[in-house]
Parts: sequence; C-alpha cells; structure tokens
Amino acid sequence: MAKLLRIIDRVNEYVGKTVSFFLIVMLFIILYEIFVRYVFNSPTIWAHELSQMVFGVYVILLGGFLQVHDGHVNVELIYSRFSPRTRALVDLFTWLVFFAFAGVLTVKGGQIAWDSFKFRETEPTAFAPPIYPVKMMIPVGAFLLFLQGLARYLRAIDVLLKGEEGEK
Repeated sequence: MAKLLRIIDRVNEYVGKTVSFFLIVMLFIILYEIFVRYVFNSPTIWAHELSQMVFGVYVILLGGFLQVHDGHVNVELIYSRFSPRTRALVDLFTWLVFFAFAGVLTVKGGQIAWDSFKFRETEPTAFAPPIYPVKMMIPVGAFLLFLQGLARYLRAIDVLLKGEEGEK
C-alpha cells in the first residue's frame, strides 16, 4: 500500500514540476506580445488567447501537486489543535465531500472534453485556436487530484488506526 501511495505522490510531483515550466512559456508569449505591440506597433491576435490556454492547463494540472504539498485551503485555527487521530477522523468525513467534487469534475469534465473533441471545438474569435486540447486536460487534472485525495484518505485511515502520523 505504501508503494502505491508513493507512486501517486511521485506522479503528481512529476506532473507539477513539468507543468510549472508552462509559466515560462506564458511569460515569453506575453513578452513577445508586449514587444511587438509597443516597439513595432503591431499587436497580435493570438498571444492573449494562447497565454490564457497555457495558464488554464497550468491551473488544471496542478491540483494534485498542490495536494501533495498541503497547499489547499484548510481551517488551521481549529484543525491544528486536534490530535493526529482526531484530525484523521475529521479528514475521513471531509474527504467524502472532496471525492464527490473530484468525481463529478472528472466525469462531467470528461463528457465536456469528449464533446469538444468530437466537434473539434475552436474559440469563437478571429484567431480560432482549437480549444478541445485544453478541455481534455480537465478530466486528466481532476483524476490526478482524485488520486492524490485517495492517497491522503488512505493515510488518514492509517493514522486513525495507528494513532500517529506515518511517513508521507
């Protein structure tokens, strides 16, 4: 079981570190737009949309990575005062809400992505880039987030049974 949890952590860690380079891509797109707009007075029609698409994929795929590093919102004022076993018990109930959210996001996101792919959906602008590759990242990111939540849930069960936090 511990090996499976480490694999899930590593997958999300790898995806997060890889996707973090998307910010550099976005930076160059925006810098290019600024340069050609203000130096050559020749703005592009594609830079804004492309930077939004890159940022969208960046946000979608980083959910699991953020979960690995405990970066999501938590009510620490109360939660931190609990013992490890009580925190684990609270987690077991709150993670059920998370699984409902991540499950719906995965399924509905998959349906939206599939429809977008079937129709080869594009943005309704003059540039008209294909939007289905971005939409296809929604179920991927949601599934990675779901897997990381499952890993956290299984760790909470372990803490509840043992009474202490084990290795991550």
